[in-house]
Amino acid sequence: MLLDKKEDRPLERPKDNTPPEELLQMLLENVRSYHPSEDLSMITKAYEVAKEQHKDQKRKSGEPYIIHPLCVAIILADLEMDKETIAAGLLHDVVEDTGMTLKDLEAEFNPDVASLVDGVTKLTQLNLNSDKVEMQAENLRKMFVSMAKDIRVIIIKLADRLHNLRTLEYQSPEKRKEKARESLEIYSPLADRLGISKIKIEMDDLSLKYLEPEVYYDLADKVHFKREAREDRINSIVEEVREHIEESGIEANIKGRIKHFFSIYKKMVNQNKTIDQIYDLFAIRIIVETVRDCYAVLGVIHKMYTPIPGRFKDYIAMPKPNMYQSLHTTVIGRDGVPFEIQIRTYEMHRTAEFGIAAHWKYKEQGGSNEKATETEMSKMKWLHEILEWQKDESDSKEFMNMVKSDLSLFNENVYCFTPTGDVKNLPQGSTPIDFAYSIHSAVGNKMVGAKVNDKLVPIEYQLQNGDRVDIITSQNSRGPSRDWLKIVKSTQAKNKINQWFRHEQKDENQDRGKDLLDKYVKAKGLSLPELTKPEYIAAVLRRYSYRDWDSVLAAVGRGGIKESQVISKLLDAKHKAEDKSIDDKTVLKNIEDLTKKPEVIRKSKSGIIVKGIHDLAVRYARCCNPVPGDEVVGFVTRGRGITVHRTDCINIMDLSEDEKARRIEVEWDNNPGNGESYSTELQLFTNIRIGLIVDISKVLADDNIAIQGMNTHSAKNGKVTILLSFEVPNREVLNTIIGKLRKIQGVYEIERGKG
Repeated sequence: MLLDKKEDRPLERPKDNTPPEELLQMLLENVRSYHPSEDLSMITKAYEVAKEQHKDQKRKSGEPYIIHPLCVAIILADLEMDKETIAAGLLHDVVEDTGMTLKDLEAEFNPDVASLVDGVTKLTQLNLNSDKVEMQAENLRKMFVSMAKDIRVIIIKLADRLHNLRTLEYQSPEKRKEKARESLEIYSPLADRLGISKIKIEMDDLSLKYLEPEVYYDLADKVHFKREAREDRINSIVEEVREHIEESGIEANIKGRIKHFFSIYKKMVNQNKTIDQIYDLFAIRIIVETVRDCYAVLGVIHKMYTPIPGRFKDYIAMPKPNMYQSLHTTVIGRDGVPFEIQIRTYEMHRTAEFGIAAHWKYKEQGGSNEKATETEMSKMKWLHEILEWQKDESDSKEFMNMVKSDLSLFNENVYCFTPTGDVKNLPQGSTPIDFAYSIHSAVGNKMVGAKVNDKLVPIEYQLQNGDRVDIITSQNSRGPSRDWLKIVKSTQAKNKINQWFRHEQKDENQDRGKDLLDKYVKAKGLSLPELTKPEYIAAVLRRYSYRDWDSVLAAVGRGGIKESQVISKLLDAKHKAEDKSIDDKTVLKNIEDLTKKPEVIRKSKSGIIVKGIHDLAVRYARCCNPVPGDEVVGFVTRGRGITVHRTDCINIMDLSEDEKARRIEVEWDNNPGNGESYSTELQLFTNIRIGLIVDISKVLADDNIAIQGMNTHSAKNGKVTILLSFEVPNREVLNTIIGKLRKIQGVYEIERGKG
């Protein structure tokens, strides 16, 4: 059997600035290479819809936005996904970033495509006061639930994240690190759990490049330093192995490869070594027809080279949680330098490269549905565990810690056996307690001791590969000890122990929770009875997924959720209810009444005069940043007062007919007397040259103006876009500054933001 070309190469990576039409043709050719149907109209229609919806949008690279969904779809086609998934990949940003709705998608395509897009779409109704960890946790909660319904959701999300990593150079340094860290902590481990090594490997290396650039480039230099000599050695070993295997009458595909950078870095971290101390920088991969051939080849290899004790792993008999199967052995070469050999069948190789994505081809062609379903279920056990945790853990930071700990790429595993021979896969450093809870929570809760290899061991004993573990239980056991939480290693065991304490001590926790809430509101000068009206409590129950108020109190009492979170949500619900007392009709009626009443003006401390209406707060729109001297208009928003926009602001110009009724006349106070300064932003389009930033800074410094923010983006054509933020007292000063900036050598265009 020959290897499929796709299985033996990295994922497709189109060149930068490839026109959308070329990318579309690349996508369609890719799909035709594996798809049984000639009808690809769904994909071309998805492209046309996405192109139309994103037509006025650009990426930070300056490319048309449609390039991103096209590249995501190409990655999905490389994984040989079905048409619905590829269509959803093309459309995955239209609901979030354009005016298109899920109902529109369902009408244009089908419920399957709409459901996939919905699963990938971020939560957009989050409280803007929520911290980043809470927002990230909520997005993950939604994603895990969507994954449980349809695993294709996460495959689209992984393709989306991979392309974003490929173009991360156009983001700010802080954003690069943030996205790279999130990828390494969440998305790459998810790709690993699903067995999609093609995505995982590229994602790992790109994340390392932006998180640890010095380490990455140092590794690159050292790996490439003796590349020719290393490649000659690999080729020599491949030929030597091929000769011996052919003599044994076994047909095999044999290749050598240098390990990817993150794999080397992981060994350096876990083994506390430098790259010079790591010898097995490359691996030989042998692919054969049958499992019998795998073990026969292993015999040939161990006859040729001396195996290193303790470095043989049989993942065929004991597959990894992601169903990865191979024989791994590390041997000593003729020159005394160790190297790794991996032996697998062609089917195992396909699963190793594509993971769960490999099974969509079977499903669409009406093939082995049962086989695909069984594999999916076995790969999804970990996901159902995460879903259980999120039901039990409402503290977002704790939930994130649990997920990151469970998914960590730096975790190593140990394989142990039950007395009946079942294999249990646990994190390295696990104890008999972890083993007991991996069998069932009832076994862990009733555990009183353990035997390992027929010998009694203490409960803190660290399990080793191959240990046979027998858990001793007793019906008289009082349950787990809180000290166990300091001993156990697996997230599953920690969660089940905490679950037991939550259930057993619920009444005590409720009393403690009520006391904590009472103390908190008194310290803030609030009244708990006023905040605990049924409609306010309902908002808390919806937000944190609790059944009733007693469950909330119990959660506060045991530390599962902070009292500040509960009170904050209660206050939020209270304010929303109060805001509704000023409804749309009231607001619009007040505007209408202005024409019938003598003119009354309201003078804002910030220098704006508003005619008539309630005593509402005045704020300045961040989309267009008006300054005194600009023509302005007010827009009345329920519960937020009046927002002042420039009249040329895109958001004001694009108002619907109903929304236009909310505009209100405002004007600048010519004698504010408050010395106020106003934020503004300029976008400078320039040519790259030395000293440009210095000259820009000097113009502002000469006018005694401090720069509040500066972001630059360099394009490959020698152009630079600079976003400059600062404060000015009025438009006259701003125009003076713009005039001076235009005279700087290399500056060819300046624009103010218009929303």
